Amino acid sequence: MEITSGCSQPANEGPEEYFTGNARIDPLFDPQDEARTAAASVTFEPGARTAWHTHPLGQRLIVTSGCGLVQRDGGEIEQIRAGDVVWFPPGEKHWHGATSNNAMTHIAIQEEQDGEVVTWLDHVTNAEYDSRSDS
Repeated sequence: MEITSGCSQPANEGPEEYFTGNARIDPLFDPQDEARTAAASVTFEPGARTAWHTHPLGQRLIVTSGCGLVQRDGGEIEQIRAGDVVWFPPGEKHWHGATSNNAMTHIAIQEEQDGEVVTWLDHVTNAEYDSRSDS
């Protein structure tokens, strides 16, 4: 058994290369031994969001507070709230973040495959985000 103190891992700002706006990433755990799963708590300030991206083995989001938005490539922007759980299948291009008026925090869980966890793509444009960001 291993217990990791919640204060033992420093928070990181979401890098501008992969995020628009203010986002904070609080690591929860990394893959260990034979396990491939990693998780982080990510807080998005109003208007903040990820760039488009994919995960080789998919990603699950558990919304813990606030109100946010998710979109898969070719789909509509959908609103998510505290208590919602979102699944993006392996390789599905998507983004997620806060609404323009509300912050949102989620736990992001994903597995690594051959050392890869995420492939980052283009930033979500303001036009893409604004198509329903004030919901």
